[in-house]
Amino acid sequence: MDFQKELLAEYDREVARTRKTLEAIPAGADLGYKPHEKSMSLGRLAGHLTDMTGRWALDTLRKDKLEFGADHKWEPYVPDNREEVLKKLDADLAEVRHAIGATTPEQWDRHWKFVYAGTTFIDEPRYQVFRDYVLNHMIHHRAQLSVYLRLLGAKVPGSYGPSADEM
Repeated sequence: MDFQKELLAEYDREVARTRKTLEAIPAGADLGYKPHEKSMSLGRLAGHLTDMTGRWALDTLRKDKLEFGADHKWEPYVPDNREEVLKKLDADLAEVRHAIGATTPEQWDRHWKFVYAGTTFIDEPRYQVFRDYVLNHMIHHRAQLSVYLRLLGAKVPGSYGPSADEM
C-alpha cells in the first residue's frame, strides 16, 4: 500500500467534508456566537478549521519544529463572513497537497516538535503529527462546528453518511 497516496486521499476527503460543514454556516450568521462562555466563537472556530487544512498542515510538513517564546502574540484568524472563510479554506489546498506528495519516507519518520515558552508540547514522528494534529484535529473541530450549526437551527450536513437533516 502506498500510504502517502492514501494519506493524500484521506486529506482530500476530510477537507471536502469540512468545506461542506463550513458551507452550512447560515449566510449572515453572527460569527461572534458562542454556545457557552468557554467556547470559541463561531467565526474563530471556522477560522481555526482553515488553520488545520492550510498553514498548520504546511508547517507540519515543511518545518521540523515550531517554537514560540512566552512573549509570542498569536492572532487567530477570524473571518468576517462565510464566503471569506471558504476562500481561506481553499487558499492553501494545492500547496498542502503538493507538500504531502513531496514528503519523503525519511521526513515522515523524523520527529516534529512544537515548543512554546521553552516547553515541548509535541515531539512525535511527522506522520503521527499530521494524523493527530492536522487530520484528527480538523475532524474534532468540524464536529464542534456541527453542534454550533444545530444550536443555530441550521441544517447539519452529514460527514460519513447522511445526517438527520438529509434523511
